[in-house]
Amino acid sequence: MASGVEQFASSVSVDAFRKAKDLQKRILFTLLALIICRLGTYIPLPGVNAQVIAEFLRQNSGGIMGVLDMFSGGAVGRMTIFALGIVPYISSSIVVQLMTSVFPTFEALKKEGEAGRKKLGLYTRYGAIMMAAIQAFGVAAGLEHLHGNAGPAVVIPGFFFRIMTVLTLTGSTMFLVWVGDQITSRGIGNGTSVIIYSGIVANLPGAILKTLSLGKSGALLLPVILLIFAGVIGVLFFVVFMEGAQRRVPVQYPKRQARPGMPAVGQSTHLPLKLNSAGVMPPIFASSLIMFPSTILTFVNVSEDSWLRGFSRIFARDSIVYIVCFVAMIVYFAYFYTALMFDPKETADNLRKPGSYIPGIRPGQQTADYIDYLLTRLTTVGAIYLAFICVVPEYIVTKMSLPFYIGGTSVLIVVSVTIDTIGQMQSHLMAHQYEGLIRKNAGKL
Repeated sequence: MASGVEQFASSVSVDAFRKAKDLQKRILFTLLALIICRLGTYIPLPGVNAQVIAEFLRQNSGGIMGVLDMFSGGAVGRMTIFALGIVPYISSSIVVQLMTSVFPTFEALKKEGEAGRKKLGLYTRYGAIMMAAIQAFGVAAGLEHLHGNAGPAVVIPGFFFRIMTVLTLTGSTMFLVWVGDQITSRGIGNGTSVIIYSGIVANLPGAILKTLSLGKSGALLLPVILLIFAGVIGVLFFVVFMEGAQRRVPVQYPKRQARPGMPAVGQSTHLPLKLNSAGVMPPIFASSLIMFPSTILTFVNVSEDSWLRGFSRIFARDSIVYIVCFVAMIVYFAYFYTALMFDPKETADNLRKPGSYIPGIRPGQQTADYIDYLLTRLTTVGAIYLAFICVVPEYIVTKMSLPFYIGGTSVLIVVSVTIDTIGQMQSHLMAHQYEGLIRKNAGKL
């Protein structure tokens, strides 16, 4: 009986998808946009020796270069025109969000509605251009001092190469920002997240083949490889469960009469508080900061007996100091980003305006304190979950020399974007079904 109901529901959803032409166009547009983004990760940056860059990335894949290469879909390792990816735009958006919490002018823009959001979006793009230009100039200067077994990384260094690199990388980053906006408005899912997601997923087959090649060469035994894949699947299911976990706070609306003479009826709903409100941002921030010192040393000629080399060894990815600092940063950024994205006082005010309230809690400040109380404890559990899911897989990846893309951060990004995209697809299908019902009822009338 249950299987028949499930088959019926499945057939209904498939039939609804076939009729939802707008959703099909959105999915097709998203796929075409991602194909364009992937093609850009294979167009080399002019004047650069790709062999030297690939050799450099192999030697420093455990630092921030590996993180950037993951977010750019392998464009950093090939040093293509999309090498910066969309990271400058993400950094700029974070800075603008911080400014809305610090400066009253930006906070007022945030509350102005659509007009204010457009201004903040414009400031975010200006900031992205500035950050991309600075990072591109740093990349150009670093490439000119980079040498490998195949010779220098830059064929003809100089002023012209730096200007060309800055213009190329900055323009490519803003092109990705534009493509992301188009995916958000005309496609499916959040454009920025989908672009990062596509880069990670595109490199997963290579990571799997690399893991299998370790078994073929004898570096890993077959039971170990099977255990690794079983662990990855287990982590995937665990992340899906935790990302969907939430605390539903009951909310009661005042009683109202639908018609004169009828008894007043009060509606009840709930306020969903996610266990992990910060998403994937805490591990991304923590990884970038803690890997920055060791990555800087890769560009500087330092003797092996220097204290800087000793400092970099202390912060190796499998050291106790690194793990403790990484966990501390994840916990800190989990609280910080949650406080940035969720304001209990604003939520309490929004509940009080229509007369709604949380049963047993007085509206106003007590409601804000209660929401803050719940959010703090949920964030504590969420921070522990983030630290566990990022540290344990990464420790195993480092010890076994596995591909970087199997790490916990990449799994978090893949799961979060997949859940969000599927949710939007379901919303489009439900809207299409409701429109069909309205047309059918209108035809009967």
